[in-house]
Amino acid sequence: MSDYFGKETPKLGFGLMRLPKNDDGTIDIDQTSEMVDRFLAAGLTYFDTAYVYTGSEEATRKALVERHPRDSYTLATKINARMGCTDEASCKQQFTTSLERTQAGYFDYYLLHALQTSNYRKYDEYHIWDFVREQKEKGLIRHVGFSFHADPKLLDEILTKHPEVDFVQLQLNYADWENPSVTSRANYEMARSHGKSIVVVEPVKGGTLANPPKQVADILKAANPDASLASWAIRYIASLDGIITVLSGMSNVEQMDDNISYMKDFVPMNPDELETIHRAQQALAEIEQVPCTACHYCTPGCPMGIQIPEIFSALNRKLIWSQEDRAREAYDRATKDHATASECLHCGQCESACPQQIPCMSWLERAAEAFD
Repeated sequence: MSDYFGKETPKLGFGLMRLPKNDDGTIDIDQTSEMVDRFLAAGLTYFDTAYVYTGSEEATRKALVERHPRDSYTLATKINARMGCTDEASCKQQFTTSLERTQAGYFDYYLLHALQTSNYRKYDEYHIWDFVREQKEKGLIRHVGFSFHADPKLLDEILTKHPEVDFVQLQLNYADWENPSVTSRANYEMARSHGKSIVVVEPVKGGTLANPPKQVADILKAANPDASLASWAIRYIASLDGIITVLSGMSNVEQMDDNISYMKDFVPMNPDELETIHRAQQALAEIEQVPCTACHYCTPGCPMGIQIPEIFSALNRKLIWSQEDRAREAYDRATKDHATASECLHCGQCESACPQQIPCMSWLERAAEAFD
């Protein structure tokens, strides 16, 4: 591999978006603390949160910052010009609030959050690029980057205009490598052509690749019966050149232990393993499914309050696994106290918010046909 910024960073990062929950829906600080301890004990250091991850920055303070020396880890968080603010002042306030919530003193990595076609101009309108540069000059930010969910043409435009960024955060996984909506491979190649290092998000595609369809699972299990299905996804992406770390949104101690087992002493994939992934990609491409990662960026602005990711999850049970009864049960749960798929107003806000560029309205029509 070539030399690049962040090359020495351990290749597994702890994504703090999907933390374990208590019965009342609050974050389970005790279990999160145990996961943090195991992560650090394994020699892993990179933690990632965001202003818009409900409760995550506060949990980061309690489970990490208040319990471990500041020089024993690196912390990333993000500023979002679309969610959580209404104007320039309220957007910039996110930085101060993140410092207050985490009590981290400074951020090792600070990102402009989820840049895509529908929102990237907001970061110029609110002068956020200049703002984060000023915070870096003050020593409150060590490295500046942005997370990105659009096509390589826009990525090229942004990196050409802002060559000062240290890194880019991209959604990369073997399922989306040639996906024309996510363009993982093309975005990866564009970032590297600009000499930018990459932090990876959604390597397991919202958990989908930890439990892939049987056709895919059979290929992976035949190649290595002892390897977890998630390990194939994470190791594949971590083996690429220019990767700082691969974020895994771990939700329990068991997921943490599994990830540590093969990432503590990370070994890049060999040619036979890469060929196995290629065959898995071919099998996966033949299965129709909604490419939703359940990030829920679409739901806050839905005027009908439709639980879109939950409905898509129910539809995928029908499409991928042919689980008619379980699909119906999942759909009924998603719509018990919320609007049904057929109540969609076709306003389009979900599609403008979706980082996966999913044609949400069309898929809701499919769900309505299947369940309503």
